[in-house]
Amino acid sequence: MEIVIGSGYDLHRLVSRRDFIIGGIKIDYNKGFLAHSDGDVLFHALIDSLLGALALGDIGGHFPDKSIEYKNIDSSILLKKTLELVAQNNARIGNIDITVVCQAPKLAPYILSIRENIAQLTDLSLNKVSVKAKTKEKVDAVGKGKAVEVFCSVLLYKD
Repeated sequence: MEIVIGSGYDLHRLVSRRDFIIGGIKIDYNKGFLAHSDGDVLFHALIDSLLGALALGDIGGHFPDKSIEYKNIDSSILLKKTLELVAQNNARIGNIDITVVCQAPKLAPYILSIRENIAQLTDLSLNKVSVKAKTKEKVDAVGKGKAVEVFCSVLLYKD
């Protein structure tokens, strides 16, 4: 068995009149993500980390933002398609570690729900899914509440 590691990163700007959906959980907030899809920045970083671990490119190569097929799509659908690629490549997830950098809204009340949703979608136990929230101390675009960024690492076992 081979162990492979992938890292992912994504950032989306925050705008009015869009939903704030992160890790598949809709959070009541006055801004949401500017994106071709639903903008779930957490799922996008997770997808990139899974694809990266298998050297399969990135989210844009598999789900182009110019394609009408993916316009406003629920990012959990994209994650499920990516998990199918993981299985097709004889791999399984060992653990997931995610850091969300967001000035507002405060994510602490939602972390458990986000972890549970990821665990359910990936068929992992909850203790294999880590999600942490950090701020940028009001520094740069993220710190000024204009964007949210996510860093993700995954460990895969490959047969």
